[in-house]
Amino acid sequence: MNEYELVSDYRHNKVLREQFNELVKVTFGIDFSVWYEKGYWNETYIPYSFIDNGKVIANASVYKMSVVINDLSYDAIQIGTVMTDKLYRNKGLAKRLMDHIIEEYKGSCDFMYLFANESVLDFYPKLGFVRIDESEYRLNVNNSNTQRETSACPRKLSVEDDLAILERFATNRLIGHTLDVKNNKELLMFYFVLVFSEAIYYIEELETIVLMEQDEDILHVYDLISLKEQEMELILSHFCLDSTKSVVLHFTPEKQIVGMDVQVVPADDDALFVIGNAPFLNNRHVKFPLTSHC
Repeated sequence: MNEYELVSDYRHNKVLREQFNELVKVTFGIDFSVWYEKGYWNETYIPYSFIDNGKVIANASVYKMSVVINDLSYDAIQIGTVMTDKLYRNKGLAKRLMDHIIEEYKGSCDFMYLFANESVLDFYPKLGFVRIDESEYRLNVNNSNTQRETSACPRKLSVEDDLAILERFATNRLIGHTLDVKNNKELLMFYFVLVFSEAIYYIEELETIVLMEQDEDILHVYDLISLKEQEMELILSHFCLDSTKSVVLHFTPEKQIVGMDVQVVPADDDALFVIGNAPFLNNRHVKFPLTSHC
C-alpha cells in the first residue's frame, strides 16, 4: 500500500487550501474559497487530508460543535467533507482518516456525529457509528392558527448588500430550538454565503431572519435566526401564501404548535450517525438544524 502524507489544520497554507478546495468543488460542487476569504474559516473547522505529491487526494474534516439539548450544552465533534479523489478510491483512505479522527478526539468530546448519503450507509456502522433516523416537523396550515399577514413585507437580504446584518444575527442569535448549536457564527455564515444566499428574508420588527423557500404548496423553513423569543405562528404568518398547504421545519422547534405533526422520516440521502454517549440516543424525535450540518 502506498504511504501518503497525513496533513491537518492547513487553512492558511495557500497551496494545500486550494488543493482541498478543488477536491471539494469536484465532489460537492461547493467553493470554500469565499468562506475563507471572508474570514469565516477558523480553528473550529479542521481538515485531515492525505496528500500525494502535494495533491490532496482524500479528506475528512472535523467541526468542533457546542450542541445544546434541552438547555444543556455538550461538546461534540461533527465529521464532514468526507471525500476521496476518484483515482484514489477503494484504497481504504477514508477509513484510515476516520480511524485517526476517532482515536484523536474520543477522549475530548461527549459524542461524535456525521451525516451520510446513501452510497456510504453501510460504511459508518463498521466504525462503530449508530444510525438515528431523524424526524420531520410538518404544519398543516389549514388546521393551524397561522393566518396570512397581508400587511407583512419581509425584506429579502443579499450577501453583497446586507453582510453586516447577517453577521450581527449569526453572532448574537438566540438559542431557540430544543436541539440546537451555539457559538456557530462561522457555520451560519457558510449557509448564508454559499448555500441559501437566495433564500434569506428579514422581518425587522420581529428581529428575525428566516431561511425559507416555497416549493409548490409546501413552505420549507430551513432555520429561524432570532435575537429574541418569538411566536412561531407570528413568524410563519409573514410567509404563508394563500397556496401554502403545509410548512416543513428543518429543525426541532422549542414547542409544537396547533396543527403540527411530527414523525420519524428516514432519509438515506442525509442520514444521521452517532458514536459516543449522545444524550438523545433514546429520544423518539431528533432533528438537527439543517444549518448545523457541515
